Amino acid sequence: MPGTSKLKPNILAVDDYGANLVALQAVLGNDYNLILANSGTEAISILLTRTDFDVILMDIQMPEMDGYETATEIKKITAVQDIPIIFITAVYKEDPFVKKGYEVGGVDYFSKPFDPDILKLKIAVYSSFRQKADILKARERQIRDTEELLRTGRKLSSALESLPVGVLISDVEGRICQINEQVAHICNSTKLTDTNSYGEMLGWWDHEGKIIKDTNVPLHKAIHEGISTHSATIEISCADKTSKQVLCSASPLLGLDGHIVGAVVVLQDVTGTKKIEEDLENRITKLVSLGVKLEESHLA
Repeated sequence: MPGTSKLKPNILAVDDYGANLVALQAVLGNDYNLILANSGTEAISILLTRTDFDVILMDIQMPEMDGYETATEIKKITAVQDIPIIFITAVYKEDPFVKKGYEVGGVDYFSKPFDPDILKLKIAVYSSFRQKADILKARERQIRDTEELLRTGRKLSSALESLPVGVLISDVEGRICQINEQVAHICNSTKLTDTNSYGEMLGWWDHEGKIIKDTNVPLHKAIHEGISTHSATIEISCADKTSKQVLCSASPLLGLDGHIVGAVVVLQDVTGTKKIEEDLENRITKLVSLGVKLEESHLA
């Protein structure tokens, strides 16, 4: 499913002096989620476990690992190297130190005491840059996944087209991207273009167009858990308002980097088979009943 956007940007504040962190919390706490680190080592440790920060506020004068060294190490971590770093210092205010801050990857330099309003404005700008960059990356990845999904879908559809089963390809959000003609036949539909209607018929979507959060649905297991389901019986609502039971198999489709980009779903209509079984059972019942009546007549 699509990720939900954050209500507040996340800020990592790094300073060995607790009073400075308290001051930053007082200035920024209402508008940002502030995560505090008391040393460069602690900051690195945090960034190795989570990457969702929009800005890093970095003190320079710290024991063991100063702000410059910490920034240098941060830039070596691929997942977080593009997070804007703002240096804040009460000591290193001269040009050589400011220049060094930019050389190690800082985007801005504040001297203490700083103007809280200007700091908030600067953070708002830098955090919006980071968030927009994340959105662009997500869109680029989505485009790549969609292209890969369509290529895979075409191969699967052509391979399974001759089989008497319905084949659907969905993206990672559960939206149906591609179907074959047999799906329309199973759903008693004459349309092939309106793929959204098939999601509703198969019970995957609610009236708002969101995928149903049912862990027993084969599609949900495939795209959210990476689990393949084979021959699960589901009941569908057909286009002609009738209902029927079909066998449903679903398997995740993986991208080149191994992450799930969608799912392939195979449907098999068992209505005809069940009808044959029911007719046969009815005939056997009638024959048995007829045999009993003949025996009773003979005894009479």
